[in-house]
Amino acid sequence: MTQSDSPKTPPVAPKKPVTRETHGISFTDDYHWLRDDNWQEVMRDPSVLQADIRTYLEAENVYTEALLAHTQPLQDALFVEMKGRIKEDDSSVPSPDGAFAYYTSYVVGGQHPRMCRQARDGTGEVVLLDGDGLAEGKAFFEFGGMSHSPDHKLVAWSADEKGSEFCTLRIRNIAEGKDLEDQVDDVAGGASWSNDSCDLFYSKLDENHRPSTVYRHRVGTDQAQDELIYEEADPGFFVDVGATQSRRFMVISASDHQSSEHYLIDTEAPAPAPVLISARQPEIEYDVEHQNDRLLILTNVDDAEDFKIVEAPVGNPEPANWRDLVPHKPGRLILSHTAFKDFMVRLEREDGLPRIVITEAASGDEHAISFDEEAYGLGLSAGYEYNTDWVRFTYSSMTTPAQVYDYNMRTRERVLRKTQEIPSGHDVADYVTRRIMAPSHDGELVPVSILYHKDTKLDGSAPCHLYGYGAYGMAMPASFSTTVLSIVDRGFVHAIAHVRGGKERGYGWYKKGRLEHKENTFKDFIAAGEALFSDEYKFTSPGKIIARGGSAGGMLMGAVANMAPHLFGGIIAQVPFVDVLTTMLDDTLPLTPPEWNEWGNPVASPEAYKTIAGYSPYDNVEAKDYPPILITAGLTDPRVTYWEPAKWCAKLRDLKTDDNLLLLKTNMDAGHGGASGRFDSLKETAEAYAFALEVAG
Repeated sequence: MTQSDSPKTPPVAPKKPVTRETHGISFTDDYHWLRDDNWQEVMRDPSVLQADIRTYLEAENVYTEALLAHTQPLQDALFVEMKGRIKEDDSSVPSPDGAFAYYTSYVVGGQHPRMCRQARDGTGEVVLLDGDGLAEGKAFFEFGGMSHSPDHKLVAWSADEKGSEFCTLRIRNIAEGKDLEDQVDDVAGGASWSNDSCDLFYSKLDENHRPSTVYRHRVGTDQAQDELIYEEADPGFFVDVGATQSRRFMVISASDHQSSEHYLIDTEAPAPAPVLISARQPEIEYDVEHQNDRLLILTNVDDAEDFKIVEAPVGNPEPANWRDLVPHKPGRLILSHTAFKDFMVRLEREDGLPRIVITEAASGDEHAISFDEEAYGLGLSAGYEYNTDWVRFTYSSMTTPAQVYDYNMRTRERVLRKTQEIPSGHDVADYVTRRIMAPSHDGELVPVSILYHKDTKLDGSAPCHLYGYGAYGMAMPASFSTTVLSIVDRGFVHAIAHVRGGKERGYGWYKKGRLEHKENTFKDFIAAGEALFSDEYKFTSPGKIIARGGSAGGMLMGAVANMAPHLFGGIIAQVPFVDVLTTMLDDTLPLTPPEWNEWGNPVASPEAYKTIAGYSPYDNVEAKDYPPILITAGLTDPRVTYWEPAKWCAKLRDLKTDDNLLLLKTNMDAGHGGASGRFDSLKETAEAYAFALEVAG
């Protein structure tokens, strides 16, 4: 690696050409060497990273720190502001379960949550797990999952201590406040309890970081004795396990992005074995809930593109016995459903907005919970209990802090349990939220949610912070953010482009932004940017838009940087998935086989190869001017491996023809989510916002 003595001179990564040939097409990669062949071990132990790779990443970190050093006072001010909007001794609304109610809380200055419980009447707090104590002395710590046993005597908890998402599962005796000797390694998140509180069901990560098996662990035994319940043979399918709301069944789920398959384990049977509900079929998805003597199944079978809900008898759940309960309605996308003893609750989206619908099990009568604002976000929480009339939901908008409600499904009473406190103050009247529709290249209208301060002039002079994602059918909610207020208060217009690839406008919106239609995502984002400075809307001007996206949204950033660099005054690409073609050709990587349904399989298909090669950001870097770019990465990231952003930065630095900032910041102690701890993560946000403010002038 070439680097001068000055930390303000950018590092230059050496070229070590490696040529591959696929479908008769040759490609030479000058920076393939940044991929450590020992990456699986690096996930578990970052210290084994090859020395030349570490030297390069650390040199880039030094360069970034030097170039942003003068913004440190601004970063500090942003951090103080954002921290000031967080109630430091905050706690969640207790969720009842039998004689107790469970919740999480924070202490002043604390980075990590505590898991607590109290009597159902609100007395006698007990701290079950102290996140700050467990994280002490560790560079990274994040809970993977926490669940109490049905008899309320034990807590199963897991944690990731590398950022690589390999979790270790432990079991705590509540009365003694101590962990048992049980230790289960390589768990994918949390675990689910059997009804007798004797067993835990969990999915395990294999050597390629894929959750491919389900095991049963008996409390008090060694992991070597755990019973294998299910093993997935297809590397494109990931496995999960969890209980129904009724706790009657354990559900084993195998799915990729387009197909799913589920097995039921009857917890009341003397020798339960997994029972298949419906065998996997291409492009057919379904989710299962249990209610009394029937299963309630959310599915897209029979061309129900926006999904429907069917019922099936518990004893004969095969598809021949499925009967429509909530028929398919085009344009009304059913997102999820939950079953209680007397009610079914579904979360759906129509006309771009979410809503909650309650259905009585006995009569079939249904009603929706109504809301007033034009754009908002909803979250649904089923809690722990099955035989209850109450469901909990969270409501917020871009101007309204989160409000937690308990809703009585029988009487329709709505009880406000908590309003998100902003200790430093927040006046809803100071802000304006709007939604516009941006015409894309093919005439489709792209929703854009907008937030700005009431004093911001809408004459094209304001800079704009434009966020986008657009993948996996994930919709970006128009919900409240305490952090974004720091740039909005400084004159930015904040906008979210609801591009194709998400499900904001139904399942078809997702389908038109994946596989061979992927470029719609990028063109939608560009159209959203252009609409913001159109004659009709003068929110900003060309060259004043700071674009931001992470992961698959980072791919979006890389693509639009190549396609329309003139549009942007800066780009923030966080853990960006930018080396798409090379990654999709490597079936040893954790996410590659399951992601072929999202991006295409360039190994098997020459057409998919050409499509991905046509937009993959790394493959399309050119000798031309690019806007200022800040790139972030995580060394132990199993989702977007560190070498993707590193290679992209190296290639950009070699080819671009401008003198604009190009910065790469790799967190050497974290993975995909960045720093652990609620305050340390704010420092990363402050750095990104300082970059945005810097390049926006």
